[in-house]
Parts: sequence; structure tokens; C-alpha cells
Amino acid sequence: MSAPFPTSRAPAAGDALAKRNALVLACAQAFGGANPAIVVSLGGLVGQALASNKELATLPVSLLNLGLALGTIPAAVLMRRAGRRTGYVVGAGIGVFGGCLAAFGIASANFVLFCFGTLIAGLYGSFVQSYRFAATDAASDRFKARAISWVMAGGLVAGVIGPQTVIWARDLIETAPFAGAFIGQAALALISMAVVSALRPTPVVDAPKAGGRPLSQIVSQPRFIVAVVAGLVSYGLMSFTMTAAPLAMIGCGHPVGAAALGIQWHILAMFGPSFFTGSLIARFGKAAVTAAGLLLIALSAVVGLSGITIGHFWITLILLGIGWNFGFIGATALVTECYRPEERTKVQAANDFMVFGSVAIASFSSGKLLNVGGWDNVNWVVFPPVFVALGLLAWQRQVKAVVPAE
Repeated sequence: MSAPFPTSRAPAAGDALAKRNALVLACAQAFGGANPAIVVSLGGLVGQALASNKELATLPVSLLNLGLALGTIPAAVLMRRAGRRTGYVVGAGIGVFGGCLAAFGIASANFVLFCFGTLIAGLYGSFVQSYRFAATDAASDRFKARAISWVMAGGLVAGVIGPQTVIWARDLIETAPFAGAFIGQAALALISMAVVSALRPTPVVDAPKAGGRPLSQIVSQPRFIVAVVAGLVSYGLMSFTMTAAPLAMIGCGHPVGAAALGIQWHILAMFGPSFFTGSLIARFGKAAVTAAGLLLIALSAVVGLSGITIGHFWITLILLGIGWNFGFIGATALVTECYRPEERTKVQAANDFMVFGSVAIASFSSGKLLNVGGWDNVNWVVFPPVFVALGLLAWQRQVKAVVPAE
């Protein structure tokens, strides 16, 4: 099915510009995507050491997700006015500052400063998350899903770079344990700044100079609502379950090392399929791959409810990661059907604000639900949102089947 709106460029030979920019953004994702991995790995440990109220130990990680949600709209405004490349350079600069501030907070034993550092790291993350959309700016309809997959594949490398930075840099400053890892985080953002500087602009060829339709009109489209709900459910449930899983494993008597390995397998499962997700979308369609991802997320909850051995937890996390990959990339590709070229930045920002706002809420609530209701309740919560999202996808497919294309 063809896109509902004209593309923003003439059909370049073989999508040459789109492929080049997608590779640049995949490299930037490899470095920028390590930013949250470092905060998630160490935020709770540092919080436990610095916070006077130990119930606030996970606050730095929650603030990372909050910053990610809050930064989406300002990032979009900046990129709309100054362009993608300038916006991403500024975003990387914010990442450098956030890493340095977090390291200084640790060195000065100041929990508030450390929290501000992780919040700013989240603001940087809002720029990184939009790389997947930027990869489609110059892409033909045929290449868009693959461009998104290429960028997401950079996250697989980030899943290695982030933990390795923690391992090799955490003791860089002997008097301030873990501060070195956040200096490493700042260094990775600096490298990302150099990478995104190689991004080439994608001029809009045939789009009007006006800003397009009002945002309220765009986001009220049924197909946009379906795409957002699918992305929100995929990412929100992944974050919700992933946050609770290591705590649940330790609570069930499993060693910390087993929990860490479970998260490592989860990250690999999240980004590994990106090498072929775009091809699956090209063959089976965006909605079908998105639905498959949601079903895998539901299956992960079934496994989680069936036992509490290390194997059960690991399989749950692996299925959750693959389900997130299919669901989130598919939903992202669905969003690209909903806007005209001149509308892309504001629509992408609205999508990410809603999706990552849900992630922040999931992060805040996951640990509390685990403490109150246990691991079983965490898994039972997965099913209703998945069924709602699947129902909306089925409804949208039926609407497309009965309503003739314009």
C-alpha cells in the first residue's frame, strides 16, 4: 500500500542519500544509545549510596525516563528551526553536560546534582530516540522501514558499549566510585557529536512552506491513534517488565549475576532482530509485524507466570525484547504514514512525547507494583494493554479493507 502523502523528495537513485544518513545515524545510535544503559546500570546503586531516603534510590533512573519524555517537544522545535544536524549536535552537547554533572554529583556526594545529571541525560536521550525518524526523511516508501531498522540496529552495539563503559571506567576516579562511568558517558556523547556532524541535510522538494495541518487534526486521525497506542504499549510494557525483572529475580533467591545476564540477553534480543525487521515489514506489512511483536510480549508474560526459575526469567526477558523490537519498529513505521513532509517534526515529537511519557510512568510504577503484588501481578498487567492494541490494529485493518483509497 502506498503512503497517503507525497514524499518530500524526488526518487533519488537507489535511496543513496537515505542509506548514507541511515548509516550515520546508526553509528550515532551506537554511541548515544549507550547513554541510558549506563544510567540504568548504575543509577540505582549510586542512588542507594547517596540518597538519605533509600526509597528514592531508583529516582535517578525514573528521572532519566522523565527527561526523555520532556525533551521530545523542545528537541523537535529546535530541529524544525535549525535542522536535524544542528539539533543533534546541540543534543550531544547536552549529553556531555549531563554526564559531567552526574559525575560531579557523585564526586561531591550530592544526590540532587546527580539526579539533575540523569534528568539531563534523559533530555539527550530524546534527541537520540528521534534518530529513527530522521533516517526516513530522505527515504522512499519502500526503504523507510529498513532505514528505521538500520538505526535501531545501532542499539545492539550500544548495548555492548554501555556496559563495557561501566566496567572499564567506573573506577577511573578512586575517591568517587562510579563517577568515571559518567565521565565515560560524556565522552561517548562527544564522539556522537562528531558522528552526527556528518549528517547531510534532506531538503524538502515539493512540500509547501507552511507548517501543514493543525496538530490536533493530525493526532485525531484513527490511524495515528492506532500507531501511537501500539508504540506506547510495546515500549511501556517492555520498560515496565524489564524494570521489575531483576528485582524479582533477586527476590526469588537468584544471584545478582544471573539478573545481570538476564538484562544482557534482553538488550541483545531488543536490538538484534533489527537487522531483519525491516525486511519482515517489507514482506508482511507494518501492522502484521507490529501485531507479532505485541503477541510476543504477551507470550513473555505467559512464560513469566509459568515459573520462577532462572530459565523462566531469561526466556521472559528474551521474548520481551524481541516483542519490543517488532512492536516498536512496526509502530514507528505506522506513524510515518500519518503526516505530510512539512508536518513530520511536530508529529514525531507528539508521538514520542506520548510514548515516552508512558515509559516514565511505567518506570515509576513498576517497582511499587512488584512490592505490593509480586512478580505474578506484574505479568498479569501485561495482557489488557496488549489486547487493546491488537484490537485497534485489527479494526484499522478492517477499515482499510472496506474503505476505498482516495
